Amino acid sequence: MAQKSEEEIRNIIQTYGSLLYRTAFVLLGNPHDVQDVLQEVLIKYMEKAPPFHDAGHEKAWLLKVNANLCKDYLRFNRRHTYVNLEEVENVCASPEQMEILKEVLSLPARWKTVLLLHYVEGYQIKEISHITGLSESAVKKRLQRGREALKRKLSNLNL
Repeated sequence: MAQKSEEEIRNIIQTYGSLLYRTAFVLLGNPHDVQDVLQEVLIKYMEKAPPFHDAGHEKAWLLKVNANLCKDYLRFNRRHTYVNLEEVENVCASPEQMEILKEVLSLPARWKTVLLLHYVEGYQIKEISHITGLSESAVKKRLQRGREALKRKLSNLNL
């Protein structure tokens, strides 16, 4: 496999750039993630430098890599949820509430999820079981362990 030239890369961007962008945007819905994916597609194109039989083969390869990277981003974002605390500060009435929220968000996802569904969203244990796919006893145990962990964290803060 030969290294792709700068001209070949420019040609790829001009020929398929808008198609790859639209496809990634439909899958991700976030222009920042789309830009990251497109950069990764081009890096893979440069690194792999695959030989193509024709333009259709090249287009199919780029679309497949693009779709696979989008799936990877979605999978990563599902597993690594992110909440910008600066955006949430406006919701908290006091510094104590902000500290409690920080502690809740620092809990492991298995506890944080059921705590937020139960106490913030108001779902009952049976509903949480249905939403998460856990048994009701597992939901109860996670609620118990999450409350205990949160209680320990908050007692250390003297709130």
